[in-house]
Amino acid sequence: MKNIQKILIVGLILCSSGIASFQAHDGHKKDIVETAIYGGIFKTFISAIKEADLVEILQKKGQFTVFVPTDDAFAKMPKGSVESLLKPENKKRLREILKYHIIKSRVPAKKISSGTAKLKMLNEKRAVLSSKDGKVKINQANILKADIMAKNGIIHIIDEVLLPQE
Repeated sequence: MKNIQKILIVGLILCSSGIASFQAHDGHKKDIVETAIYGGIFKTFISAIKEADLVEILQKKGQFTVFVPTDDAFAKMPKGSVESLLKPENKKRLREILKYHIIKSRVPAKKISSGTAKLKMLNEKRAVLSSKDGKVKINQANILKADIMAKNGIIHIIDEVLLPQE
């Protein structure tokens, strides 16, 4: 019985490759899109950037910071809103929302030890990055895991979809 418990515990530890262990282990050879795909918890985000024709931008050389919502973050949105945004007729709005998750430079979360900073996002709108008591947020979204390095930038995993003000 004890052996079965040990095997189950080891199995659970090995299988828990979600947020806690998410990091590209290949010397940052993957771009932002490949790194997000590798993470396995961003299927909705990947579908959305494909639908919005933003994959190419996030695979370019350069330095980006992307605040990537988890699938659970998308699931928190009002019922039907994700499906609606993924429709071709809503592509412009989807692009605006997704561009509100991207900065055209590297912004490591550790740069902000306390206080706030206003960031200009790819859609030209501003978002507020804040740190208090060791917790970093972008607007109201918590950064669950910060500073995941990719060859062309940084990913911060967030628990909410960022919605730009109209």
